[in-house]
Amino acid sequence: MPSNVLIIRHGRIIDPANRRDEVADLFIVDGRVAGESEIHAAQTEIEEIDARGLVVAPGLIDLHVHFREPGQSAKETIASGSRAAAAGGFTSVVCMPNTSPAVDQPSVVTWILEKARAEACVNVFPTGAITKGLAGEELAPIGSMRKAGIVALTDDGKCVQNHEVMRRALEYAGMFNLTVMDHCQDYNLVGKGVMHEGAVSTVLGLPGWPSAGEEIIVQRNALLAELTGTPIHCQHLSAGGSVRLLRESRARGVKLSGEICPHHIALTDESIRAFDSNFKMNPPLRAQADLDALIQGVADGVITILASDHAPHCAYEKEVEFDLAPFGILGLETELGLFLDILLHKKKAIGLPRLIEMLTIEPARLLGLDRGTLSAGAHGDVTLIDPGLEWTVDREKSFSRSRNTPFHGRELKGRAVRTIVAGKTVWAL
Repeated sequence: MPSNVLIIRHGRIIDPANRRDEVADLFIVDGRVAGESEIHAAQTEIEEIDARGLVVAPGLIDLHVHFREPGQSAKETIASGSRAAAAGGFTSVVCMPNTSPAVDQPSVVTWILEKARAEACVNVFPTGAITKGLAGEELAPIGSMRKAGIVALTDDGKCVQNHEVMRRALEYAGMFNLTVMDHCQDYNLVGKGVMHEGAVSTVLGLPGWPSAGEEIIVQRNALLAELTGTPIHCQHLSAGGSVRLLRESRARGVKLSGEICPHHIALTDESIRAFDSNFKMNPPLRAQADLDALIQGVADGVITILASDHAPHCAYEKEVEFDLAPFGILGLETELGLFLDILLHKKKAIGLPRLIEMLTIEPARLLGLDRGTLSAGAHGDVTLIDPGLEWTVDREKSFSRSRNTPFHGRELKGRAVRTIVAGKTVWAL
């Protein structure tokens, strides 16, 4: 039986997992990274791509997306979300469990995996809820969901407020070698807050969401991770104080990690003065000092992962008063461009190899995914990137079913130009 061969020639291969950075050819045979010696010309169907001037990276991984299925397909489907992921350069995504019904039973996990196999053009990895119905009260069946195929636990969209419940969740998660990911929000402190608590919220007359509402849960997680030994990953950090707490905890060996999303380093609470609900997200856009602290956290290695928190919403849901609109924005198609533009080109906080590392092997290691590398035998998932390509965000060209982005019309530098899954191109510019 003839083999399918893809040869990507003359590209700059950056594979942080192997500390590889060189101009070379990459060979993929039958969906796996291979050596040139494995190609037998008489028995192969060969496709070649000239990647001269491009970066050849392991397929990018986003460990924080909302694809809304089951139950909210008007906002997004697994099919449309995966197309948006591919258009952003992502070959693997990790989906959050706040669907309808929530992913709190193995049957829902199985449904998502079967739907993804049938309709998704990228790899879809589901997470399971920490608690039943994301209510924060009774633990979900962690072991059976793990057996069904979840890769992590999270109540994202909600935060477990009961520290005893969170402790027991961590103990069970440890038994099944699962990382717990947490949306850090203290409901009593945050109350009805809809934007960052500060001078701008006072001027606008909108309820404030104080930074301490995030920081206090980051500190809780540090203590519980230290107590149980189970890794906790703090999702979408937004506050400078959270970076400080993360730095202090990691310095003494606590298994605590954190991620940032592009909107929290691209925008501040000043953006909300026009009351545009496309700038409303949870946690909220914060002050310039917080933005600077997040970038510094990336620069010094305290923050190890980049993610999008891709959260689609229907237009009619966002077209209401700011304080009544749902939290969340699109992210998959603008994520890489924003991170390249801000962290690499403008702020020069990190180099390109480290940026790729934070989008590939770092999330893969955190969740135990067999992705994120171009080692021989690895899955043939590849992202071709043009770091210098200048482009303008156009929400009408999005592959998502929703249009709720605050970045429409923004000029960026750097983007993916081709996305390859198992040796097959699933999107190209």
